[in-house]
Formats: sequence, C-alpha cells, structure tokens
Amino acid sequence: MTVASFDAWQDPAHRYPNDRIQTIFAELDGTNLMFSIIIPTWNNLPYLKLVVDSLRRNSRHEHQLIVHINDGSDGSLDWVREQGIEHTASSDNIGICHAVNLAAARARHEYIVYMNDDMYCCPDWDDALVKRIATMPSSLFMLSGTMVEPVESGNPCVVVRDFGRDADTFRAEDMLAALPTLARSDWLGATWPPTLVHRDWWHKVGGYSSELSPGMSSDNDFSMKMWNAGCRIFIGVGDSLVYHFQQKSTGKVVKNDGRRQFLDKWRMTQSTFDRFYLRRGQPVGESPVLPEPERSGALRRALLKARLKRIFSA
Repeated sequence: MTVASFDAWQDPAHRYPNDRIQTIFAELDGTNLMFSIIIPTWNNLPYLKLVVDSLRRNSRHEHQLIVHINDGSDGSLDWVREQGIEHTASSDNIGICHAVNLAAARARHEYIVYMNDDMYCCPDWDDALVKRIATMPSSLFMLSGTMVEPVESGNPCVVVRDFGRDADTFRAEDMLAALPTLARSDWLGATWPPTLVHRDWWHKVGGYSSELSPGMSSDNDFSMKMWNAGCRIFIGVGDSLVYHFQQKSTGKVVKNDGRRQFLDKWRMTQSTFDRFYLRRGQPVGESPVLPEPERSGALRRALLKARLKRIFSA
C-alpha cells in the first residue's frame, strides 16, 4: 500500500495569504491568536495541578483550557470544578482517544493543542509556537513542542536533563535558571504531545482513532492521517519547551496492540513511517516541507518485511 502523496498544502484554499501572515505577526503581543488546549487526565491530580499552574504562570497568551477527567475518584473532578476549569468527564477511564475527541469538540479557537497531564510548560512555550505558525505556508501543518525529560530513552527529539522525576521532587527554579541551555534547533517528525494542529484539520482527519483505544500508537496514527490528508510539515519547535515527568499511566490499563494495529492499518511499521516519511529527529532544512520518500532499496525492503510480517503472523 502506498501512502497518499498529493500536495494539498499547495491548494490556495489552504494557503495563508500575505495579509494573514502579517496579521499573525501583529497578534504576537495580543490575545487574539489563542489555542484550545486539551488535557486528558486519569486520577493524576498532583500533576494536573502542576501543568495547569505552569500554563497560568508561563503562557504569553490567553488560551482556552479543556480538561477531560477520566474517573476522577482522586478528587480531580472536584478540583477542576472548584477552579472553574472547562472540562468534560467520564465515570470510567475511556482512554486517550475518546477523551481528547470529547474535549476537542468544545474547542473554540483556531488551533488545538493536545498536552499530557504530566508536563510542565516553560515560560513562553506558546509564543514560540505562535512565531512558528507565522512562518507556515498554509494551515496544513503539525507542530510539537520539545520535551525535556529526566531519563534517557533514546529519543533523538528530546533534551535530557534531570530536574526531578515526580511532582514532589520537581526543581522548577533550577530548570528555569537552565532554560537558555535547554533550547535546541527545530527538528523533523512532530508526533507526540504537546502537539498543535489547526482545528479544521483536526476535525477533517477525524481526531484520534477510536479503534486504537485506550491509546497505544494513537499519536503515530494521527500523524499518518495528517500525512494522508496532504500534510508535509511536521516540525518540533526547539524553543517551545515542556518538562515531561514520564509518569506513564499505561501500566494500569489493558493495552491495545498499537504497533500491530498500525501495521495492519497502514501496511508499514511505525519505525518505517518515522524514518522514511517523517525523517524523525533530523534538523529542519531551508524548506519546512518534507519531500516524498525516495523509493530506495532500504524503503522497499522495509515495506516488504512489513508485508511478510502481516502474512506470516495472520
């Protein structure tokens, strides 16, 4: 199966006219260009409080915040009500895919930002994204912030620095003092939170795929849906920084076999998509637009291996 390759980003209907780009620049010091930030959470109140506090303290612009409360038996539902935070809720854990789609349905602003509850937003994280938006040739793009993580995971797109591994030991002042040394160059392959897309494109591609509930590989699947919609701009913004505690709640749920579902759905592995299509971790060149993947021997072998894997494991 060949992934769709068409230059929808060149469609005049989706391109920003020059006056729109100038308007975005003019709004950098105002509050007209706002995000609808969606955060799903599952009984993770200490981290939810921390990420909300960071958004309030460190955002340059005013944004709409929508939290989805899964279960909420730890007091998180009561807390968002007390704080007057807009929210959706479910009595049980319905997983990431359903949670973000419910929250995104309430988005009022032009851009949707999906963020995890175990993140801390650094000062001007949002302004860095706004400035990158202003350079985009169209509304069809996907941006990610850059995560700072305490533990090395082999991810070439993150900055590894330990400022605490949980909410109780987090050294915010140390991290803020080190900020000038944490920013990095922009990178290719935006996929995981915090992610930003235009609200129209979120809804056009159908949001997060419910068949991947509770959510393993749902980020990769969303990027592939954006690619098939014609998106060729997947940029990680190196100076839009968030600290990520790597507090995974997936151990508490029965996981879907996301890698297998991705393989069956898209006829390639996630690693093939990352390497040959998104060029994950490579620096952004002069043009933000990714070229079509070269039909090299390496790519053909990777697709053949994927096909054989599907056949012999069926």
